[in-house]
Amino acid sequence: MTIISDTTPIISLIKINRIDLLEKLFGEVLIPEAVFKELITNTVFENEARIVKSSTFLKTQAVQNIKALKILQAASGLDDGKSEAIILADELKSDVLIIDERKGRKVAQNLGIPITGTIGILIQAHDEKMLSSEEIKMYLEQLKNSNIRLSENLIQEALSLL
Repeated sequence: MTIISDTTPIISLIKINRIDLLEKLFGEVLIPEAVFKELITNTVFENEARIVKSSTFLKTQAVQNIKALKILQAASGLDDGKSEAIILADELKSDVLIIDERKGRKVAQNLGIPITGTIGILIQAHDEKMLSSEEIKMYLEQLKNSNIRLSENLIQEALSLL
């Protein structure tokens, strides 16, 4: 199974102390070089950087098609991390791309790339009996309180799936 992740889902899962869910659900998660760089160089994410650097299941992978990357960035205006995650997911024909931001999700969907996000990971962990409904409610609240943008509609939709 090939799983690719963008930056925000990793940060979100670290903020709720559940980055372990990625390893438990998928074993290994690939992140493009730009995502790795975003995770370890931003001084706002020092704790997250430490966790990412010590993680054994997050593996950095280089994008091969630089031309496609530049075209995607020019056409979409997406940042380096999202663009590389989408291109890498396409190159490797990934089973899923973990991405949260609406614009990036739309671009990936338009390219036929299967996607999920942080909430999708929580729901999948619930479906596989790793998390209770109460834990998910608590994690959604923690995400909201840590300045992760979640609309009330998205939260209600997630809760209705439990």
